[in-house]
Amino acid sequence: MVLAASVPAALRPARAGAAPPPDNDLAYARLLVAVELLSADFYTNALAAKRFSRGTTDDLRRAFLDEQRHYESVAAILADAGQTPATAADIDFAYPKGAFDSRGSIARVGLSIERIALGSYLGAVGGYQTDALKLPAAQIAANEAQHLSVFTNLTHGRLVGPAFAAPLTIDRASAALDVYTS
Repeated sequence: MVLAASVPAALRPARAGAAPPPDNDLAYARLLVAVELLSADFYTNALAAKRFSRGTTDDLRRAFLDEQRHYESVAAILADAGQTPATAADIDFAYPKGAFDSRGSIARVGLSIERIALGSYLGAVGGYQTDALKLPAAQIAANEAQHLSVFTNLTHGRLVGPAFAAPLTIDRASAALDVYTS
């Protein structure tokens, strides 16, 4: 994946002479890197399964590209702080048996993963101590909600979810990610 250089300046906190974000913010960034790696892995497998119509496949492809940009944004937080962000090679993802066998099974897994992603970013918006990190996290949360609507439509036949999406604390988000790691 491409790193920091391709992240728009508006999505990177101002770093000129600034101290690195506090440990809490870096912990959220590490969590969000894992969320994005899981999301990209999911979309790679979902697209490879070739179970959807052209329109839905286009949506999945677009979401995959979005997840790559999200990864670049949150990985840049770590890289700017002198840390090395995790990559796909660092995490082994596991899915339920038959997760990619049908449109329905893919949609159910996608629904679960996008709920984790949305909740994780909403949790980060509330949990970040560095104000400059909050807007990019909120922007990504808005995009994750769009991804979630694709799977809400596929699984429940509706595009719009709850009026107030649930944020996940860092501990709850981490536990939710554990379901998909081996």
